[in-house]
Amino acid sequence: MSEPLLDISHATKIYGGGFFHSSHQVIALQDFNLTIPEKPAKVTTIAGESGSGKTTLANAVLGFVRLTSGQIRFRGHDISQLNRQQALEYRRQVQAIFQDPYAVYNPFYRVKHIFDLVIRNFKLAENKREAREMIEDALQVVGMRGGEILEKYPHQLSGGQRQRMMVARAYLVKPSLIVADEPVSMVDASLRAMILDIMLRLRDEHNISFLYITHDLSTAYQVCDQIVLLYQGIVAEKGDTVKVIENPKHPYVQALIDSIPVPDPTQKWSEDIVLPDEEELRIRIDSGCRFYPRCPYRMDRCLVKQPPLYHIDGVAHQAACYLYDDKPHDGSSSSA
Repeated sequence: MSEPLLDISHATKIYGGGFFHSSHQVIALQDFNLTIPEKPAKVTTIAGESGSGKTTLANAVLGFVRLTSGQIRFRGHDISQLNRQQALEYRRQVQAIFQDPYAVYNPFYRVKHIFDLVIRNFKLAENKREAREMIEDALQVVGMRGGEILEKYPHQLSGGQRQRMMVARAYLVKPSLIVADEPVSMVDASLRAMILDIMLRLRDEHNISFLYITHDLSTAYQVCDQIVLLYQGIVAEKGDTVKVIENPKHPYVQALIDSIPVPDPTQKWSEDIVLPDEEELRIRIDSGCRFYPRCPYRMDRCLVKQPPLYHIDGVAHQAACYLYDDKPHDGSSSSA
């Protein structure tokens, strides 16, 4: 059996602490596990509200931050132990598409500089002609032409053009995995559909997998094969995207999906929502389930230990909730 493309094992990232700030820790990500196979390529969604740990995970996969504990292995190699040549190859194989198309380009350089820089750093072409052909090929994948944009400056392009150009730059090096951090949150609906369609074509025609970071469950439902929903750094639920969204099991995920507005003017939203302080449960690894203050099914045992992921229907659907623990326990009662 071949090694998986990406294997994340017990990944934990804690910010703060240390000698001077021992009591001010925030657990951004806790005991996260995920496997992305080499083939077939998949689009894997990491979803959750702001502050859930999505971007921390993306930054760890891209090598921007080091984990406090755990491992990220790419084709069997721990990315924190790569030598210089291996690290360069990893950066070629794992590319990124960022959220803000307005902030990632240097306004002093023409668009062609972005592509020339990638080709030069990774030594992708032997001459200018070959380089230009590679650039044109990458631009055609996203529905653009070099003659229209390469001599322009970034501010002369629309937000949608810049975002598609970012996809073309990532595709240029023929990666195996693209980490897409909220890639469609700042474009309009028509361009959103176009970029999502490009992602699917790259998956199906070029065997490029995606780690799709988003808070938008509707786009996840449209394009993703599997989904992981985070809540305050922990995995609440994971599995096949359609199964999870259509039949959520974790109380947080149920509340998240129920909160999506229904396009019916006769159904009014609730007016005032008062939420308890939950951050106090995020400063210790052993603080139990962090959804406890808001959970309608909370039990005493939920504060003792974070629930593990229980299988709902085989391996395709898992939820971290004691409601699905079919084994006898110590008899702790509900406190809801």
